[in-house]
Amino acid sequence: MREDQRRKVILVTDGDHIAQKAVESVAKELGGRCISLSAGNPTPVSGKQVVELIKMAPHDPVIVMFDDNGDFGKGRGERAIEYVASHPDIEVIGALAVASHTNWVHGVTVAYSVDNQGQIVEGAVDKDGYADQELQHHIYGDTVDILNTLKLPNIIGIGDIGKMDGRDSLQNGCPITKRAVQWIMKRSGAYGDSDGEKTPHLGPN
Repeated sequence: MREDQRRKVILVTDGDHIAQKAVESVAKELGGRCISLSAGNPTPVSGKQVVELIKMAPHDPVIVMFDDNGDFGKGRGERAIEYVASHPDIEVIGALAVASHTNWVHGVTVAYSVDNQGQIVEGAVDKDGYADQELQHHIYGDTVDILNTLKLPNIIGIGDIGKMDGRDSLQNGCPITKRAVQWIMKRSGAYGDSDGEKTPHLGPN
């Protein structure tokens, strides 16, 4: 497959039911596609199956969810991420590194996060979407460690998708998840102003 024919994919390190509904809503609004079958605790499909589903999606970007469900070490979600990100037919254009209350992980280093006000901030946020300098640019979540080894572009930290004290709820239009996906789409260079509006507020390029 030629370089320009590779499918453009955004990874999301969360896959519970609430996150699934949020990601589906955002993908639809921004003109992308969500692989709903990848949602679950833990991820119910293999990396190979995920690639097959991505190739069946009608157009890009394709947003895919992965979840280890708190499993110690490299769980099913992380193994699937590794397979997808390394596949020659896939171009990962970014990832949402989702924070959770997880103690035994190394975490992933991020330059930027989206906080629970929808602002792009330098550094990391916690599960509730609050920026915290003490995190020292580290997002701690149960499915994020694998991102350290893959050298992916445009990794952005985010709190618990679809939640954050209701600020990212489906009823509110999931504005925080939407902002993170827009940020990745814009920085990838493939979509311009992905939501059709001026986007200087999307933060540093």
